[in-house]
Amino acid sequence: MGSVAVASMLFAGSCRTLAVPAAARALPISLNKHLTLYSFGFHRCNSHTNNAALTGETESLTTDAGNLTATSSSLTYPKYDRLLPCPTQKSPPRIEHLVVTEGGPVLEYICKTLNLPNLFVADLIQFGAVYYALVCPKPPPNATEEQIRVFKQVTEPLVLRKRDSIKGKTIREAQKTFRVTDADQFVEQGTYLRVHVHPKRFPRCYEIDWRSRIIAVEESYVVLDKPAGTSWTTVIGLVIFISNGHVLHQVGGTTDNIEESCATFATRALGLTTPLMTTHQIDNCTEGCVVLARNKEYCSIFHGKIREKKVKKLYLALAASPLPIGIINHYMRPINMAPRLISEDFIKGWLLCQLEIMECRKIPWPTSVVQDEYCVEDCGWPSQDYAYECKINLLTGRTHQIRAQFAACKAPLIGDSMYMPAAIAEMINPGLNPFGKYKKDFTSESEKETDVINWIAQHGKEPSVAIGLQACQISWDDDEHFYRAGSPWWRC
Repeated sequence: MGSVAVASMLFAGSCRTLAVPAAARALPISLNKHLTLYSFGFHRCNSHTNNAALTGETESLTTDAGNLTATSSSLTYPKYDRLLPCPTQKSPPRIEHLVVTEGGPVLEYICKTLNLPNLFVADLIQFGAVYYALVCPKPPPNATEEQIRVFKQVTEPLVLRKRDSIKGKTIREAQKTFRVTDADQFVEQGTYLRVHVHPKRFPRCYEIDWRSRIIAVEESYVVLDKPAGTSWTTVIGLVIFISNGHVLHQVGGTTDNIEESCATFATRALGLTTPLMTTHQIDNCTEGCVVLARNKEYCSIFHGKIREKKVKKLYLALAASPLPIGIINHYMRPINMAPRLISEDFIKGWLLCQLEIMECRKIPWPTSVVQDEYCVEDCGWPSQDYAYECKINLLTGRTHQIRAQFAACKAPLIGDSMYMPAAIAEMINPGLNPFGKYKKDFTSESEKETDVINWIAQHGKEPSVAIGLQACQISWDDDEHFYRAGSPWWRC
């Protein structure tokens, strides 16, 4: 019997199909003009952007039914061999969602089902690009009747009661995803698998002299001057554990590549036998001070210091316009998706974003030579004679907070290809931002929702390497531990 494949497409026209196994062809399946989310024996891919990638260990699947389109089965994937060396060109995104129909070693099952070489799948597992859950996640609200029927079939109570592995667990607990770490791990019938066949790659990791980026090596931690354009992921430290041992959320990096990460390369540069663990979040496009724990105990200790606000972070931001000295307040929409939307006015349920501009000085705009060296994108800012270096005391630590707040103040960060285009659009057409200073009064919720969607569309993609942002200083325990990064890229 073929496997149950689960797939979702976020962009039409970029997904391909693989040949249908002979056993699957015997199943009574009707194909219409839309791909089905769950279909026996069909293995289809999920195309996505970096920002729309499935993040966290407890995510649920989401699908835009309007974007589901049929594609020609004559299209084939490139020939696979090994993940290393790192390719110079990006591969098209591909994620496979499977439900195991015959128990066995996970590597063998994936190879057989997706027709992939053993060494390639072994590399994927080593990279941290394969996940499993004991029970298949629930399909989205816009799933078809057939999709819901298949989901019910593999999660039918009588079927689940026969599985010893989920006894004592709620369905929600059994649907939590965890990384596969062993190619010989046994996966039983009914197990859900998510395979990132094309994990996000970070070629810049191979260009860095990592030993020179080490700021301090202590008994319990290491401080690294993280280069821009590198992933902030590790094997254990990328997650925070709550008291009962269940995974709470991801701290940083990506979900499909733990190999090409700061933690991994710093561990090797220092010759350590135990992997370093990340303790806090920083964007891939941001450089500067980060703390890596040398053991689980200190990882937990540092998390506690962050919660108790004992950790102080100062940033240098290179903005396109000046900002006044003082505290800036905004409120961020509590949705874990980029771009982060913020409002100048208080909105119930939105999160307070607060930062302090300590200094703001006028400096020359970075030369094209420097921008090319660090792959800083020209996002179309109209005046590129001078930039403004701001020293920031980050009072609240929201994802993309500095980037979103500066853009909302018409001072986007240089190279920020996500937020600068939206800032330019709002300057040209005031009122485009439904949460901005010139927002209009809406006659209905549907009208407002339309404007929100349009505002999101004004934002660009996540920067590929560097933006004008550096975590220049980090300290904790009343400056008992105090560290500074080197010069930011724009001063080099």
